[in-house]
Amino acid sequence: MSTDGRVLKGERTRAVILGRAAHIASAEGLEGLSIGRLATELRISKSGVFTHFGSKEELQLATVAKAVEVFREHVVEPALVVPEGLGRVRALLEAWQRYQRQPVFPGGCFFHSTMAEFDARPGRVRDAIAASQRDWRALLERCLREARDRGEIDASADVPQLAFELDAVCRTGAAHALLHDDPSLYDRATRAVASLLAAVTTAGH
Repeated sequence: MSTDGRVLKGERTRAVILGRAAHIASAEGLEGLSIGRLATELRISKSGVFTHFGSKEELQLATVAKAVEVFREHVVEPALVVPEGLGRVRALLEAWQRYQRQPVFPGGCFFHSTMAEFDARPGRVRDAIAASQRDWRALLERCLREARDRGEIDASADVPQLAFELDAVCRTGAAHALLHDDPSLYDRATRAVASLLAAVTTAGH
């Protein structure tokens, strides 16, 4: 096998490992991951998994990065196709709720579970999770500001507060829908999002 072929095979193996790792972590937490478990479930040698990550912490960090990539693919990229303004805000929130409702991960939102797991545990993993959430909140705020700048949202709207409330409503609705096995709670969250946006939307938009 050529060097390029070995590199490609290695990249594919790494992608398979991280895909499985993200699914496990969404339901059982990042502490549920181990090189031995992934090797067994994927029928890969432990040394093969270890070669890609080297330690449990590196595996956890790579899994967070994989979850960010999946979130970007399912939520961010579809919304950014929509022209900036209130339409993009709605597209972003709708894509996020679809990501939660499907769910893309068996444990629901990957970040909801891992935030609770690491919120009081300083270190590189918590820093990576926190950075992903800062980036998400910054994107949501940016989209809301664009809508405000276009006159589609009231000029007096407190964008950081609005972004916080929208984020909180979506997270809570999805978490409770999963916990209680009650899809109607997703619908409640959707109606709450619509109410929050309607309260600041200017006439004609």
